Amino acid sequence: MTETTPYDADRARFTRQALARLVLCDHAADVADGAAGLVATENDPDTGPGGRVSQAFQLIELAKRALVSAVIYERERGSSWTEIAQYLGIGPADAEERFASNLDGWNTAFEVPYRLDDTGRKRIPQLPTAAYDPARACDRLDTWAGNRLILVNDDRPVSSGLAMAQSEE
Repeated sequence: MTETTPYDADRARFTRQALARLVLCDHAADVADGAAGLVATENDPDTGPGGRVSQAFQLIELAKRALVSAVIYERERGSSWTEIAQYLGIGPADAEERFASNLDGWNTAFEVPYRLDDTGRKRIPQLPTAAYDPARACDRLDTWAGNRLILVNDDRPVSSGLAMAQSEE
């Protein structure tokens, strides 16, 4: 049974490829923000022993999440497992096996948009936030990119390049 979400109309304007790209953009921004936190030295005295290791480890976790998003995006845009695997340094079957559950979760989230929490009363979206509410994600990521990326002369540096769904008119 497919349930509706408050953002179905917004999401329908985007292709699945565009939604996957938005998720990748969102995760890449998280990686960039995490890395930026390791650059400045001014607050080092305020960081407890091991604190910078904690930040670097978190950066690895964020990068792993971005990698999963990149694989989902590449599959949505039609890349083969062979094409993906060559950049991972593994075989196509290994790549497919490694990311199969992530892709299954992505695909299932379009059919079953919510799961109930442990109490059975609260619905939790299954799609990543950027794909669940793409209009808000576009606004936020366009602003993020405009504020941080040098030599970007586009008012909509993220959303302008997304593959939008064809209108049904």
